[in-house]
Amino acid sequence: MTAISGAWDVTLKTPIGTLVATYRFSERDGILRGDASDKTESVPLEGLQAEIGNDDLERVRWRQHVAKPMRLDLDFEVTIVGDTMTGFARAGKLPRTPVNGQRVAS
Repeated sequence: MTAISGAWDVTLKTPIGTLVATYRFSERDGILRGDASDKTESVPLEGLQAEIGNDDLERVRWRQHVAKPMRLDLDFEVTIVGDTMTGFARAGKLPRTPVNGQRVAS
C-alpha cells in the first residue's frame, strides 16, 4: 500500500490566494485513485503515480482539472514523509505553487 493512502487536508498558495481542499487517496488492486473536494466542487485526480526514490521517500504525481475559482489544469508533484505532504502544483507554464498537506486522523 502506498504511503499517501487516506485523507489529507491540503493547502495551495496561489497568486489569487490560499486554496484549501480535502484530498482522498486509495489503492485497490495496485491502482491508485483519488479525488479532491472543497466547498464548491469535487474532482477526480488523473494519472496518479507513486514511486519510491533512492532516498526512500515516496513521490506522488497527478493531474487535476478545476473550474473554480478559475478553470485550470494543474500538475502536482508531492513527497510524503509520515503524515506530512510537501511539494508543488503547476498550471501550464506558470510558476510552481507550493503545496502542503497533513493527513486527517481516521
